[in-house]
Amino acid sequence: MRAWYLAAAGLAAAAVAVAVNPSAAGAAADQAWPAFVLVAGLLLVGLVAASDGLFVAAGRLLGRACPTPALLFAGLAALIVVVSAVLNLDTAVAFLTPIAVSAGRSQGEEDQGPISGALLPACILLANAGSLVLPGSNLTNLIVVAHSKVSANEFVLRMALPWIAASVITTAVIAIASRRALQAHRGDREPAVEGVPPHHRRPQPLLGVGLVAIGAAVAVMLTVSSPSLLVAGIGLAAAAWRLRGKRLSLSTVENVLNLPVLAGLMGLAVGVGTLGRLWSGPADLLLHLDPFAIAAVAAVSTVLINNLPAASLLSARAVTHPLSLLIGLDVGPNFFVSGSLAWVLWISSARAAGERAGVRRAVKMGAVAAPLAIAVGVAALMASGAS
Repeated sequence: MRAWYLAAAGLAAAAVAVAVNPSAAGAAADQAWPAFVLVAGLLLVGLVAASDGLFVAAGRLLGRACPTPALLFAGLAALIVVVSAVLNLDTAVAFLTPIAVSAGRSQGEEDQGPISGALLPACILLANAGSLVLPGSNLTNLIVVAHSKVSANEFVLRMALPWIAASVITTAVIAIASRRALQAHRGDREPAVEGVPPHHRRPQPLLGVGLVAIGAAVAVMLTVSSPSLLVAGIGLAAAAWRLRGKRLSLSTVENVLNLPVLAGLMGLAVGVGTLGRLWSGPADLLLHLDPFAIAAVAAVSTVLINNLPAASLLSARAVTHPLSLLIGLDVGPNFFVSGSLAWVLWISSARAAGERAGVRRAVKMGAVAAPLAIAVGVAALMASGAS
């Protein structure tokens, strides 16, 4: 029901924007829609990969390869960062959270064991921090760089150091906060899948259509300047193939896409994007700030209005330091649950897997990790000669 409230609010915001200034509203929509189309396509790709058993296979392999809780945490952290970068943070959160639950149960606990206090927060905090390196890794990246002519390869080169820095800092904070659990003795059980929803399970993983779709989507994002429609087409084709083979249900596709939420956030992005085009206040403020202050303003904005509307508002006009702005928009949501759509997906995915997400613990870790990761990320960006 809350999703429909958000959809109604977003549509109302978009309608007001069109009524006030159709031209500005159209420009705001042109800036925002590719990001939402892309994430819908990536969510479908991730869903197909999950239905093929790709993520469960990765979780089981990780559980067998990591003999200690510390190594298990390190392996899962690397997996989250890589999937967030390649398949978008929302996809990573939606499909790796159940794997984190399964991995936590592999430590010999029937319910949520101590190690889950490290694994579950890692799913949301590292997904946000790990979404810096590709334009498609985060919707905000696409929204902010819409004004520039930066290619995907150039974007990767500029953001690689900040991505590594933010990911390492965030991992370190989680590890330090969870050091007792990570030092505990591991149980003898094989990784379980009881916490994985039925549509994520396969007795014998089939690494087929989903893996091909992932490869195709990544290739498109790295080589095509406007990849949204192509990636959406790949996701739709892969999902249609699995629907035809009855390996997916239409209700599962609808739940994963969560169209009311996407429509609501899109409407809000259009509304505040229109505001940013008619009101010069945000642009004038950013014009007089250094890269660190710009990232700080962006981070605060994500907490106040969510990172997607914040991106539309703050980048409605040309920004002096767009990549510094992105670091604040991408990592800033780690401060609080209002920061990004990924938090909602994380909480619902944990509940579907039969666990409490541990929101309070994750927020406490994020409050420490976010400012450190943002500061070090901006410093790394400036050291590489870009901002």
